[in-house]
Amino acid sequence: MSKVAIVTDSTADIPKDLVERYGIKVIPLYVNFEDRSYLDDRVDITSKQFYERLRSVKKQPTTSQPTPQDFIKAYSELLKENGSIISIHISKKMSGTYSSAEMARKELSDSDIEVINSELVHIPLGILVIKAAELARDGKSKEEILDAINKLKQKITVLFIPSTLKYLIMGGRIGRAKGLIASVLEIRPILTLCMGEVSQFKTTRRFSQAKNELINSMKSMVKDTNKLMVTISDSDAKAEGDEMAERIKETFNPKQSMRAEIGAVVGNNLGPGGVAVTFYEQ
Repeated sequence: MSKVAIVTDSTADIPKDLVERYGIKVIPLYVNFEDRSYLDDRVDITSKQFYERLRSVKKQPTTSQPTPQDFIKAYSELLKENGSIISIHISKKMSGTYSSAEMARKELSDSDIEVINSELVHIPLGILVIKAAELARDGKSKEEILDAINKLKQKITVLFIPSTLKYLIMGGRIGRAKGLIASVLEIRPILTLCMGEVSQFKTTRRFSQAKNELINSMKSMVKDTNKLMVTISDSDAKAEGDEMAERIKETFNPKQSMRAEIGAVVGNNLGPGGVAVTFYEQ
């Protein structure tokens, strides 16, 4: 059986140890400040360095997708030792990354490459990628992996609490939550992903109330805490993330709980100070 290589992009925000453990190939996006562009690879600029710069600049940086050539280079290297590739990426409504990967696939039309528009971003995307990599390591076929991640995708929920909507609005990523803009100074929303873009989940008046409401929403959504898999992440707000992780542990005692960072590309739109909770039942 030919080996399957798993590729994703840096918006998946997969912790470095898991990337290395499963041999996942991560193609970085670019973060563009006025004076310099950085690879979102945690080396060219770390998350900490990024948020320090974000807080101090007057003009929000932009982000840009990898080029088709970036993908062609990565795919060509992987195909030397693998029979096929599954390349799983950020929602095409949020980035041109999927389109770049598709262009690369067409250039390498004689190769077995499957490019997936996940309709997700951040850890929800990361969870799909990790699952695919686990199955690939176990020798599963490309078809078995695709079937498994499609089923898993239906189970995943993510709830974001930004400390401000400023960065989402400036970055044009507010999507289905556009109706929030008129009252942006008066609310602290909980956001989610719906049909590949940012969507309003619930609206509260204070950050603390939003955190309480997130926990209450989970209570109504989770059926079996013994199967609950949770990832708590933050955008340079470790204390807030740790507090949320502890509350979830006390409330649900999940089967598995993980902490993660919201990286530069996602953080550029969510802004510093936010938290996110991603969960599903195994």
